[in-house]
Amino acid sequence: MFAVIAAVIFAIELILKLAKTDLGPVLTMDFLTILAFLCISLHLAGAGAWGRRYYRGRRPGPG
Repeated sequence: MFAVIAAVIFAIELILKLAKTDLGPVLTMDFLTILAFLCISLHLAGAGAWGRRYYRGRRPGPG
């Protein structure tokens, strides 16, 4: 999920750069880049898989 968010942020940044527009003093291109890289690092760290359990083979249970 974080990888998709990062891709969307990079796409927004590309569109803004091609249109040569600015979002103000807070949302700069550097901020958007750092935010996208943060999302990628969270994705690579496995943040989307926290709380999920993956089983190989049959799931444990009765029987």
